[in-house]
Order: sequence, then structure tokens, then C-alpha cells
Amino acid sequence: MLIKSFRYTLAIIFIFALALSFERRAYAYVDPGSGLLVIQGIGTFLAGVSFYFRRTLKRLFSRKVSNPRQGSSDRRERV
Repeated sequence: MLIKSFRYTLAIIFIFALALSFERRAYAYVDPGSGLLVIQGIGTFLAGVSFYFRRTLKRLFSRKVSNPRQGSSDRRERV
């Protein structure tokens, strides 16, 4: 399994290197809105990641509140 995934990774890197080696000049115009599209994509990615890991983030940023009733019941049992 590991060898198969290594071969796929190597093939992808090889194809990417070939694509970059035969690169041509592109005489194209980039809109001012293209930067905004990149910012929107980054924001969407961050929102998706935070939604996916919401339980972990909630546990990370919330404080654990001790139950005051539990402490009083311990005192009654000791007496």
C-alpha cells in the first residue's frame, strides 16, 4: 500500500514538473476583483475548517466550570 501511494505521489510530481517545464508566456489581464476572489476563498476555507472542528475549538476555548452542588454533596458524605 505504501509503495503504491509513493508511486502515485511520484507520478503527480513528475506530471507537475513536466507542466512547469513547458510553460508559455500568458499575456492575460487580471481583474482587480481577482484578489477579492482569493480573499473570499480563504475566508470560506477558514469558515469550513472552523465548522468541521467546532467541537475541538469549543473545548479548547471554553472553561471547565466546576459544579457547586457536587462540592456540597462531598461535604455531607464526609460528616
